[in-house]
Amino acid sequence: MSNVPGAPTWIELFTTDTDTARSFYGELFGWTVQDSGPEYGGYAQFLRDGAPVAGLMRNEIGAPDTWSIYLRSADAAATVAAARQHGGQVLVEPMQVGDLGHMAVVADPAGAAVGVWQPLEFEGTAVRAETGAPSWFELHTTDYPAAIAFYRDVFGWSTHTMSDTPEFRYTTLGRDEDALAGIMDATGHFDGQPSAWVFYIQVEDADATLARALELGGSRLPDTGPHDTPYGRLAVLADPAGVQLSIVGSERA
Repeated sequence: MSNVPGAPTWIELFTTDTDTARSFYGELFGWTVQDSGPEYGGYAQFLRDGAPVAGLMRNEIGAPDTWSIYLRSADAAATVAAARQHGGQVLVEPMQVGDLGHMAVVADPAGAAVGVWQPLEFEGTAVRAETGAPSWFELHTTDYPAAIAFYRDVFGWSTHTMSDTPEFRYTTLGRDEDALAGIMDATGHFDGQPSAWVFYIQVEDADATLARALELGGSRLPDTGPHDTPYGRLAVLADPAGVQLSIVGSERA
C-alpha cells in the first residue's frame, strides 16, 4: 500500500477454522481465496477482484484466533533489535518467508502485538480505501506517550498530532489526507480493554453488512454500533470464530 516506513502493509487472519473463514469473508466482502504451495504450510490469501488484501493461516498451536496487522520495515532484523532497545518484546524472531519477504512479530511497551514485514517479491495488501478492502488502521493504547515514541523510534514513523484534548488524543503516521495510520489514547475508553491494533474494512452500507454478518454466523458486539462519526458509520462485529473486526461505511442521511 505504501513504501512509507512503518506503514501498514498486510493484514492476516489466524484461525482454527479456515474453511468457515473462507465462506464467511467470501460471502461478506466478496473475497476469493488463493492457496499457496506446500512450501508455505497451507497459507492462503484473500483476494479482492484478483488482488491480495489479506492472509489466512490455520491456527494449530492453541493460541487465540485473531486478526493481525503488519507494518513495513526496510530491515526486519534491525526493527526487532530496535524494538528490544525501546521497551518492546519480541514474540516471533525474524524469519524469511521464501522469496516473499522477511517477517517478525513484536509487542510494544503497552503490550500491543504487531507484525513486521520486510518485502522482497511480495509488497502486501494491494488495495486500500475501496469497498471490500482495508481503509484505516489504528492502535488503541493504554500508554499513549510510550506508543508514540515506540513507533517513531522503532518503525520510523513521521508522527503528527491530530488532537490533544483530554477527551480525544490522537496521533497519525503522516499528516491530514496523507495519513496512513493512527494512535489513539484508549485510557478511559473501551472498558479497560488491553492495547491492540485494529483495522477497518470499507463497506457500502455498515448496517446491511452487519446484518449479513449475523446471517452468516457472525455476532454483534454490545455497544459497538453502527454509529455515525466524522469519519463514516462504524461498527464492530465478530466472525463465527469470535474474531473481532471493524467496518466503516457512509454516514446515514
